[in-house]
Amino acid sequence: MLLAVDDAISTAVLTGRGAEAEIFGVIDLTSKIEIRIGPTSLGRAIQFVANASVLGYDVRRAMVLYGEPGNPSLRVWDCEHLWAQYGGALLQP
Repeated sequence: MLLAVDDAISTAVLTGRGAEAEIFGVIDLTSKIEIRIGPTSLGRAIQFVANASVLGYDVRRAMVLYGEPGNPSLRVWDCEHLWAQYGGALLQP
């Protein structure tokens, strides 16, 4: 069952990788405040969250919201998994 859910999320993300997304819950470790990240594509949002910890951000509480209301949000582990699995394909139009 978990594999089916994972496949459904992967398919939805790959299909909508160019859709507008917003990222919430990212903390700048230098200033210790939540940063505001403007709207971006879903693929770029996944890339950012998957790699943000090496750039000096705490993303343990990060969420990526995308698409229509009611779509499941992506958490850091989702972004890391998707980026590791699909990488640059998420950035292609």
